[in-house]
Amino acid sequence: MTKKEVLLAGESWATSAVHTKGFDQFSSVTFHLGAEPLVKALADSEFALRYMPSHEAATAFPMKLEDLQRYDVVILSDIGANTLLLHPDVWLSGKTVPNRLKLLREYVEKGGALFMIGGYLSFQGINGSARYGKTAVEEVLPVTCLPVDDRIEIPEGFAPDLVQPDHPILAGLGTSWPVLLGLNEVVVKNQPGVEVLARAPADQGGHPLLVTGTYGQGRTLVWTSDIGPHWLPETFVQWEGYARLWKQALTWLTDGSA
Repeated sequence: MTKKEVLLAGESWATSAVHTKGFDQFSSVTFHLGAEPLVKALADSEFALRYMPSHEAATAFPMKLEDLQRYDVVILSDIGANTLLLHPDVWLSGKTVPNRLKLLREYVEKGGALFMIGGYLSFQGINGSARYGKTAVEEVLPVTCLPVDDRIEIPEGFAPDLVQPDHPILAGLGTSWPVLLGLNEVVVKNQPGVEVLARAPADQGGHPLLVTGTYGQGRTLVWTSDIGPHWLPETFVQWEGYARLWKQALTWLTDGSA
């Protein structure tokens, strides 16, 4: 079986801490990967996942359309626009390089699939620093970004409201899901091909959670919550529908052109 190639860019971070013990102090740095639940969910599936952590994506994310077209789906998850815009050649040496946000637009227009997953550096992100608003990537997505910090923190948890439970992405998952703890607030575009499949309940603002769309010959999808903790708790990761949700999402994205 020929597997479908998926590129996941993002979902990594380094944490620097200062430990103070009375008169003395020392520092430590730790590195974290956030997409391990998804990696496990797609193991031995029809999808071959290339997991490109954020620091690697700064230089390794494709700079040419033909290299991007090696992948059937590109996932951006918790990786700000600056990482793709400010290649070290630009940031450190003042050289010109291709605009990889515009490259993603061309990729989808010619039949590729783009999936944005929420997080503190997705959509507009914490303090507005993800900065996908008014970019070529936002043009492709079925939603627009707010011009401000777009995080909706719901520490008491919310159960998703499934608007189209029979859609192929949601088929067989039932209507009783584990709770989520937050999401990015976005605005659904009013245009053909855009469908809201799931949202937060009305008493939590009714914000869109899962939205499909098309652009040119390609398909797009957004999930405005997370892949794993903290917005997507361990109880959701352990849910029997977790792997099925992501597999069905990727199947829909790769199931023919728009």
